[in-house]
Amino acid sequence: MDLLEDTGTGGNAPEFSVSEISGAVKGTIERSFGFIRVRGEIGRVSRPSSGHIYFDLKDDRAVLAAVSWKGQATKLQVRPEEGMEVIATGKLTTFPGQSKYQMIVEDIAPAGAGALMAMLEKRKAALAAEGLFDSARKRPLPYLPGVIGVVTSPSGAVIRDILHRLRDRFPRQVLVWPVAVQGEACASQVANAIRGFNALEPGGAIPRPDLIIVARGGGSIEDLWGFNEEIVVRAAAGSRIPLISAVGHETDTTLIDYAADRRAPTPTAAAELAVPVRLELIAQIQNFGARLSRAGTAAVTLRGQRLRDLARALPSADSLLSGPAQRLDSAWLRLGSALKGRTGDARVRLAQAGGAMQPRVLRQGLEERARRVGLAGEAMARGEARLLRDRGRDLREATARLAPRRLVERLDRPRDHLAALDARLRAVAKAGVTAEARRVAAVGRMLEGLGYERTLQRGYAVVRAGDAVVTTVAAAEKAAMLEIQFADGRMNVGGKAIKKAGKSDEPEQGNLF
Repeated sequence: MDLLEDTGTGGNAPEFSVSEISGAVKGTIERSFGFIRVRGEIGRVSRPSSGHIYFDLKDDRAVLAAVSWKGQATKLQVRPEEGMEVIATGKLTTFPGQSKYQMIVEDIAPAGAGALMAMLEKRKAALAAEGLFDSARKRPLPYLPGVIGVVTSPSGAVIRDILHRLRDRFPRQVLVWPVAVQGEACASQVANAIRGFNALEPGGAIPRPDLIIVARGGGSIEDLWGFNEEIVVRAAAGSRIPLISAVGHETDTTLIDYAADRRAPTPTAAAELAVPVRLELIAQIQNFGARLSRAGTAAVTLRGQRLRDLARALPSADSLLSGPAQRLDSAWLRLGSALKGRTGDARVRLAQAGGAMQPRVLRQGLEERARRVGLAGEAMARGEARLLRDRGRDLREATARLAPRRLVERLDRPRDHLAALDARLRAVAKAGVTAEARRVAAVGRMLEGLGYERTLQRGYAVVRAGDAVVTTVAAAEKAAMLEIQFADGRMNVGGKAIKKAGKSDEPEQGNLF
């Protein structure tokens, strides 16, 4: 039944709910305006987190609300920006919640080349203000890249031109990332290719390029528009790998040209920028080698001449060595007498040191040490007795003065302390005397080991003339009386008798005479 059909007059007119009216209006508008193209200027633009895009289409007399849902917004070839004059394609519908109508936009196209250029200049100014086109951030190209990544269509003439030019100049390994070079998918694919090359790990299964070339042949501004998109410009500016832009012909300019590290007028020119000419490098290296050889020969010749000049100014070897040789001969002649004198001095010092080590001297030292130890022990004993006697007297006197029993008890503790001190004093005195006795015994053992008495027990004897020890026959002849010491005693004999015995008989085994 038609909701607008008049079924009665006056108070019998039909009643409709708000939803029924809204539904009827929605159906009428969508049937009447199911496909429309609207030309206007984009006003307010809103991009909430849902991904939808809300904006206004306006002219000088009216405003039309428009919306592009998330799924369709990602496919828009031209992103809506405030102030753009565009032709929007879609349909009209209503929004019952606010009793308003709006346009569902499926596509947006600039309204003529002038609008595209105005939008391009506005985007260029905004990106330049962010510093994406600054020359300070551009990196130098590698002189001879090992791997070159090319972002282009795999079926066009561009990739064949690049490969042919690289093969002529300097063959390099080339990785091709196939992309669409125009249309709706162009911008996202090119940006993903640039980021994909940068994501490769050095030394991985797929080699990471040392240089990236983004290339496309010539075309209209609409054909090249994908390389003006913000996503492509930001990917080129953020590339850590040096990037060459070779989009269009020499007269074509896109925003990626400003963000790239270098711009090439054509794809072929990009290949020429990427690598040097191999034959020219070989010739240059050969030239450098020849120059290096000539320079080395000249340097050696010059150094040789300088060495000969300096050699003529040096004195002869004989004149340099004659003085040191003469000093060496003089020192050699003085060496013998110096050694004899040094040996004599050492012998005298040895005799002096040996005199101090005689048994008699050692025995006297030990006796003196023992005497001092004994005196010290007696003095300590007398001092101890005197100290005990004085302390006892003082104690008795104090006890006599302090007759009360409580005071006597208070004196018991000092008396015990005095007894302990007395015991410690006795122990210290005893330990001192014992230590001195040990040292005297040790020195006695050393004297016994060094003395000659042990030697006498093996069958030898000592001959003396008075206090002097006789070691030669000549000394014995001069002595009137000789004393012979054996291991068990001494005896006196005449010197002449010893002389005669020495002339007539050989000394027995084990005797000193």
